Amino acid sequence: MRQSPPSPPRIGAVDAVDDVDAVARAVLTASRLLVAVSARSLAAVEERVTLPQFRLLVVLSMQGPAKLVTLADRLGVNPSTAMRMVDRLIAAGLAVREPNPDSRRETLLRLTDEGHALVEDVMARRRREITAIVTRLDPAQRTALVDALTAFTEAGGEPAAPAAGHAAAATGAYPLSWEDAP
Repeated sequence: MRQSPPSPPRIGAVDAVDDVDAVARAVLTASRLLVAVSARSLAAVEERVTLPQFRLLVVLSMQGPAKLVTLADRLGVNPSTAMRMVDRLIAAGLAVREPNPDSRRETLLRLTDEGHALVEDVMARRRREITAIVTRLDPAQRTALVDALTAFTEAGGEPAAPAAGHAAAATGAYPLSWEDAP
């Protein structure tokens, strides 16, 4: 008797749990959606900042004033690249250099109020769009998504998102482990 070929696993189905390729495809598909959401959230400011510059703004927003070499390290770029980004952000009024209170020979880079506002605006746009997508899921799917994404981010070594009362949680501006990426 001839057997029919197995049907492709459905994500969320019990038989898909052990199919690493099906999970990888689902994550890649979801990542395309998240990249699109991120790109749309940056669209309103794309004439002011590039994606790499926005990454730098987020690092300063989350981790506070930093030396140039520290920023370069956190972003995984050369100090000269970080310097060019910083110079553009300073010219745009989004960041400033200030003396390091611990060492007068060093300067620190920090966000201006305008820089903080830009980060908060972009992250709020991102959060609104993600919230609109998530509200289309039924409660059981939302619970399953939280469990799956929590397990996925833990397996990848991403720091946990701040608790609901944390200031960063209000805007969705979570710590990002770009500097830890391979």
